Amino acid sequence: MIAQTQVRPSSVFLVSGGAKGITAECAIKMAQHQPCTFILLGRSEIVEAEPDFVRDCFEESALKKRIMENLLSQGEKPTPMSVQKIYNKIASSREIKNTLAAIQQTGAKAEYISVDVTDVAALQNKLTAAVARTGTITGIIHGAGNLADKLIEKKTDQDFEKVYTAKVQGLENLLTCINPKQLEHLVLFSSVTGFYGNIGQSDYAIANEILNKSAHLIKQHYPQCHVVAINWGGWDSGMVTPELKKAFAERGIDIIPVEAGTQMLVNELHPAHHETTQVVIGSPSIRPPALLDAELRSYRIRRRMTVEANPFLHDHTLAGTPVLPATCAMSWMINACEELYPGYRYLRCKDFKVLKGITFGENSPSEHILELQEVAKTESDFVEFETTILSKTPAGKTHFHYKSLIKLVRQMPEAPIYAAVNLTEDNTIATTGKDFYQNGDSSLFHGPAFQKIVRVLNISPTKITIECFWEEITAQQQGQFPVQWHNPYTTDLSTQALWIWLNHFHQEVCLPGQLTHSEQFRTVPCNAPFYVSCEVEAKTATGVTANFYLHDAEGKVYSRILGAKAVIAPMNLHKRK
Repeated sequence: MIAQTQVRPSSVFLVSGGAKGITAECAIKMAQHQPCTFILLGRSEIVEAEPDFVRDCFEESALKKRIMENLLSQGEKPTPMSVQKIYNKIASSREIKNTLAAIQQTGAKAEYISVDVTDVAALQNKLTAAVARTGTITGIIHGAGNLADKLIEKKTDQDFEKVYTAKVQGLENLLTCINPKQLEHLVLFSSVTGFYGNIGQSDYAIANEILNKSAHLIKQHYPQCHVVAINWGGWDSGMVTPELKKAFAERGIDIIPVEAGTQMLVNELHPAHHETTQVVIGSPSIRPPALLDAELRSYRIRRRMTVEANPFLHDHTLAGTPVLPATCAMSWMINACEELYPGYRYLRCKDFKVLKGITFGENSPSEHILELQEVAKTESDFVEFETTILSKTPAGKTHFHYKSLIKLVRQMPEAPIYAAVNLTEDNTIATTGKDFYQNGDSSLFHGPAFQKIVRVLNISPTKITIECFWEEITAQQQGQFPVQWHNPYTTDLSTQALWIWLNHFHQEVCLPGQLTHSEQFRTVPCNAPFYVSCEVEAKTATGVTANFYLHDAEGKVYSRILGAKAVIAPMNLHKRK
């Protein structure tokens, strides 16, 4: 199989959209790496013999001046549109000729066919003639594409067809004209827009995501073929102006240098990547900040939650019943708010209250409802929501599960330093790792996804410091509660410190009741150590109040929970019914 998918001198690549732009640069780089044969497809015509008046003229303004002069000499009135049309035809033809010359200079063979890939009859006719000259086509690079960027409400049917057909119908036509069984390589030029989405490009996102899914489907039917959909980010080409580069930089989007990007394509064609069917090369397309107006809006989001859809719940059961961690409820609230306002990020959660926790048993509600009510917002500054998670019984009775105030900000403040950091080991508690969990009535009840305390560094009547290492669970295990800016799993893990403190000094255990004031300044690390310093503020017969600081070894805070209130609970929480 490896020998079959090695690019060889005898390989023949059909490259749609391959005579100009980035696809042409990729073909040139491939030819430099392994001279073979390239059939380049494009809609533009080649001007075989340029008119005398444009010969030896290459600078754009000078060339347009000559075009104007020629039109005037023929008694025609030059208009910006007529001049641009002639200029585009000449410039396009020259670019195609330059591409062919650059490929041929490597020792490779190249020819150009002017044809629209959406016209299957013309495509079939011209490819039949080309194959007679070049031999069997062994590879396809589908780089053809169009753009018609507009907000979706302003898009026309023609806009959609223009963008969609070049990508999707173009691929279908190529595979109609060429038997997939003969292909050793199939490379689809997709986009990060299909992977991440982007404002104004709904049609482009749809078309590219279909290419992504097509790659997986084709690979299933033709496993011998090296199939890959490359989700490209923005290229540092003529289409990316200095102004656009600046806009990309403000949105945290890296531009792909032409030399680096073309080499990445060559790398992806190596037989070692034969089984990789989709790759993303480039930064996420981060949406720009949403515009704020004065109207305070409300939203209702319905979610059907099951244990099957959220496998991590098997590791969070009380008395044999799966229970939603309170931090996951908080995460649902936070993520929903952030989705409404791209460019704004969660900073603070106040007065998070567990009113009636969500459990998953025989009488669980068929759905839960998240209500969001905007209570304050300021342009380019913040948005604040009052959030509630509730459910209704078949009889119509409402159960309220969680409430809180969520604040999003446009600009995150600098992360504070936890001044009282103390990582000195006092060796008071010798228990380590998984021995903290499911090891008797007084141990923590959590299953493997939450069993991430490494050790207790030190403990006193007013404080405990623990080291944690949360090994990331799969996206399938995370289910409907994925790790994003806020990580519900590490937040839940941090509160386990109080359980250990309470059990050590008072032989009691607790459950969360209220997270009075939570803040996040940095992403809590996955697959790396972090530390939790838990300061106990007060202890009564029925509850305990504490502050939690998640920080690095130098004390720089990731997040903190201030004034958290926990409820003293029975010792046999994790016993099965």
